[in-house]
Amino acid sequence: MPKSKEKEKWSLIIKPKTGWFDFQPYDIWRYRDLLMMFVKRDFISVYKQTILGPLWFIIQPMLTTIMFIVVFDQVAGIPTDGAPPALFYLSGLVIWNYFSTCISKTATTFTANSAIFGKVYFPRLIMPLSNVVSALIGFGIQLLLLFLLILYFFFFLGVNLHFNSYILIVPVILLIVAALGLGFGIIISSLTTKYRDLTHLVTFGIQLLMYATPVIYPLSFFSGKYKLLILANPLTSLIEIFRYALLGVGEFNIWYLSYSLIFTLLALSVGILLFNRIEKSFIDVI
Repeated sequence: MPKSKEKEKWSLIIKPKTGWFDFQPYDIWRYRDLLMMFVKRDFISVYKQTILGPLWFIIQPMLTTIMFIVVFDQVAGIPTDGAPPALFYLSGLVIWNYFSTCISKTATTFTANSAIFGKVYFPRLIMPLSNVVSALIGFGIQLLLLFLLILYFFFFLGVNLHFNSYILIVPVILLIVAALGLGFGIIISSLTTKYRDLTHLVTFGIQLLMYATPVIYPLSFFSGKYKLLILANPLTSLIEIFRYALLGVGEFNIWYLSYSLIFTLLALSVGILLFNRIEKSFIDVI
């Protein structure tokens, strides 16, 4: 049979997105090598040509913790549920820093990578996923710092910390936080392709959100309608359970956790749908 009439076999077929639900998760797995390359790039580029490099992962939470101790513990006298203030604040910062890094980096996916998107094909969701995965490196370093501080307080200062089996749920908490940051981030990135003003509100909004999250105060500090307002934040139960697992303080409530999980799944679903819809035409807008 002549070659012209033979059925051609292609190793890769690129098809245009045709609808809101035209999403193929297998593409992400197929491009996993590219994902890891972006993760490496993101980590190296952040601290390239800096003197201290990755040490900033330690310096930043330590300085922030010291400031919180002076302002909120010594001056304001906000309780920490019986936990040492240093451990209380640092445990909240570890989770919060990971979430804020995920959402702030993911929120600029389209605008920051428009040059790459316009030249080569790959599943666009790879880029925000790389931000979430690369942020895990910083989280791991800060979590190690927290563990070392916990051991110091326990063995050298004799502080009675109530360790419990809920520490096994920490990876689940981390997964929910990552999904929540990814969901919010890609929603914002999808909107900023047309409304650039939103980029100026992201940093400011994240800073405000921290004060609506129990990073510097325990959930028990509030009651009544104010407690309900704080619980409306899906991060509240995640930070409380994280503290409960590591320090034995805070509140573990399965219903609060269920709310955070449902909220996260909805945010992630809406984010992926918007992202999937915008990615096929965003290059014409930017």
